[in-house]
Amino acid sequence: MNLESVKKYLEKPGGDTSSLVDELPPRFLEPLVINALRIDLVEPGRVLCSMKIPPRLLNSGNSLHGGATATMVDVVGSAAIPTLGHMSGRTGVSVEINVTYLDAAYAHEEIEIEAKTLRVGKAVAVVSVEFRKKKTGKIFAQGRHTKYLPLASKM
Repeated sequence: MNLESVKKYLEKPGGDTSSLVDELPPRFLEPLVINALRIDLVEPGRVLCSMKIPPRLLNSGNSLHGGATATMVDVVGSAAIPTLGHMSGRTGVSVEINVTYLDAAYAHEEIEIEAKTLRVGKAVAVVSVEFRKKKTGKIFAQGRHTKYLPLASKM
């Protein structure tokens, strides 16, 4: 194992960029992904979105970045929780997120993201999120998101 190559991989390319990174606004990651989403359907227990994959969400292999996919599991999955009446105004904190990547999706490809609630209880919600290529209907990623829900105030 070449430990030096691991170090090089993780180091900042092009030198120190900390001042640039430190000036990014708080919570910049969600808008980076959300700004490309279109909301197609919201119904009890289900949210359906679509997007044309923007180049800013690509990885070095020119396909949709796994981190962007995981962010959409978080964001779109969280949006499905209040559709079943969880009314605290907040959708809680993530306990677990997992994504299975089945295929690649590329820049300018039209995709659908469908979140379905599997359970919304008093303390925990579980959501399934499926990613499909709009042209073929082929599933290219599946995610599951478990969230701890804030308890409703008794006041």
